[in-house]
Amino acid sequence: MIDLRSDTLTKPTEAMRAAMAAAEVGDDVYGEDPTVAALEERVAEMFGHEAALFMPTGSMSNVLAVRSLVQPGQEVLCESSAHIARAELGAHGAYSGVTMRTWTHPRGHVDLAAVRSLYAPDMGPFFVRTAAVSVENTHNFAGGTVLPIDLLRDLREWATGVGVGIHLDGARIWNAHVATGTPFAEYGATADVLSVCLSKGLGAPVGSVLVGSADTVAESRIWRKRMGGGMRQVGILAAGGLHALDHHVERLADDHAHAQLLAEACGVDPAGVETNIVVVERHDAASYVERAAAQGVRVATVGPTTVRMVTHLGVSRADVDRAARALADLTAS
Repeated sequence: MIDLRSDTLTKPTEAMRAAMAAAEVGDDVYGEDPTVAALEERVAEMFGHEAALFMPTGSMSNVLAVRSLVQPGQEVLCESSAHIARAELGAHGAYSGVTMRTWTHPRGHVDLAAVRSLYAPDMGPFFVRTAAVSVENTHNFAGGTVLPIDLLRDLREWATGVGVGIHLDGARIWNAHVATGTPFAEYGATADVLSVCLSKGLGAPVGSVLVGSADTVAESRIWRKRMGGGMRQVGILAAGGLHALDHHVERLADDHAHAQLLAEACGVDPAGVETNIVVVERHDAASYVERAAAQGVRVATVGPTTVRMVTHLGVSRADVDRAARALADLTAS
């Protein structure tokens, strides 16, 4: 079975397993795990920020990142299909008392005019105040689209002028970097706080990293423990992340090329597929998924008429060729 449901399905390579087995560890709640410290220092430096914090999940990282900018009863603005709004089970409201308002863009991009229209300054005790804007790069449910760096810079400039924070959900920021060549530090400069994921395209089994100021990370460390996310000899997992950064970033270009082949097979314009996610609109989405599985290809619905397929480290070129033939037959039928 060729599994294209998500790039979270990747499994650690033998080389990654060896690096994890050999990791030097300590008690991270005491701040004594050297491998975790090395990962945090490296990721913070990559994105040009002061500090970073290793987190068990991307959702927890996003919740604490947004929480660092938005107080209870304040709001964060985001695109309507953003992961923080659609796929984190209301955690921002449940844990942090944060509300959301959204704009809509077919490619998940920043619509600065819409953001300005939505923005609510402090207007006293009658209105919710906008404290932050969240952007997602690449944008998952818009089909892995890359947010143009110029739009992110424009948003950063506007936000600084009005005193609003910027959160960047960079779960797949590695794909954006490989697709465009934009340096990580340039993405980092557009946000106050970022969350980047190691367990999707990079192939680590667990983990995300929150990146921001030293004060933000210190406070988030407390909240991580408060939410049950304090981990002990977790350098075994951090070592997988370090190995991924050394060996699995540039190879994402292979995933992007594979997604182009799947797009063509499914009748989707490859020009609209920027990274490793292909979205196919089908009126018979549920049936399509079942028929694809019967042909040995797992894909997933992410809406009543929307099918998503994601290329990743665990899918070879031969796998993609076979999947493309099966999906082309389904598309033609």
